[in-house]
Amino acid sequence: MLNVFTLEAGKLKGRLVQDGDLADGSLQLPRPVWVDLEDPTEEEKDWIQARFGLVLPADIVDEDLEESARFYEEDNGELHMRSDFLIDADKGHDEQGSRSVRVAFILHENVLFSVHSEDLPVFRLLRLRARRIPALIEDAKDVLLKLYDADAEYSADALEGIYDSLEKVSQRVLKEAVNDVAAGEALTAIAREEDLNGRIRRNVMDTRRALSFLMRSRMLNAEQFEDARQILRDIDSLDSHTAFLFDKINFLMDATVGFININQNRIIKIFSVASVALLPPTLIASVYGMNFKFMPELEWELGYPFALGLMAFSVITPFLYFRRKGWL
Repeated sequence: MLNVFTLEAGKLKGRLVQDGDLADGSLQLPRPVWVDLEDPTEEEKDWIQARFGLVLPADIVDEDLEESARFYEEDNGELHMRSDFLIDADKGHDEQGSRSVRVAFILHENVLFSVHSEDLPVFRLLRLRARRIPALIEDAKDVLLKLYDADAEYSADALEGIYDSLEKVSQRVLKEAVNDVAAGEALTAIAREEDLNGRIRRNVMDTRRALSFLMRSRMLNAEQFEDARQILRDIDSLDSHTAFLFDKINFLMDATVGFININQNRIIKIFSVASVALLPPTLIASVYGMNFKFMPELEWELGYPFALGLMAFSVITPFLYFRRKGWL
């Protein structure tokens, strides 16, 4: 999918380019500021090369790139950046779960090219804002900065979602009786939020590296440089939130596991009490079952009632003692 964005009256206007438009060679577009490629085809790559003289590498969105190869500047002035953007499954009800998607940026002759494998909520958010807010974007570097700004905001919204989810888990674990089923559901929810929190922390770290690289490249004007610094300050404010959430997640995890241990200990205690209480009648039954010369049950008329009564007494007495001690 190929989207070409141009500036008209201070607003970002996009056009979806179909494969048929590329095939006949009649496509004529004004100079864009942003070309967004989602899972590009060979025809779209060939058109980019013919129209802009830019060759997209085959491994442009490869996940296995070395860290040193993610941010660099070519001799001809091309700026290459590869950043990870977050997808929060809870917001979009995505069945694949929360994940990070690698996006490749190339700043070539004042045109920003972005390549990614699937549509991203941050990109949709920027497109919506740029169509509604005049003068939000003036050039390709503004597009890149606004994407990182929207990414930081999206991460902050995801952190708020984690707060809400953990609050529900807290009410369920700390204010209600927790059985094994409820504890298992709580552990599942906590593990899911822990995974998302870790992804958010990794995402903001990656965004911080990308902004630092942009600031060191000296390609930003004074206003853009200040915008980048403000985004970095916003990202720094998220670190304390992620650290607090990690502590809260660990506390809820320990509390839930503790309730599971309590439930298991309660079951073990029942078996322990039962085994201790049933030991005396078992001893009495075994004694009365010995091969005496004169069996009490036969030689004594009250043998059986006495044996049964003694066994009942030996069972009741330990239970009364355990109850008095508070062990039941």
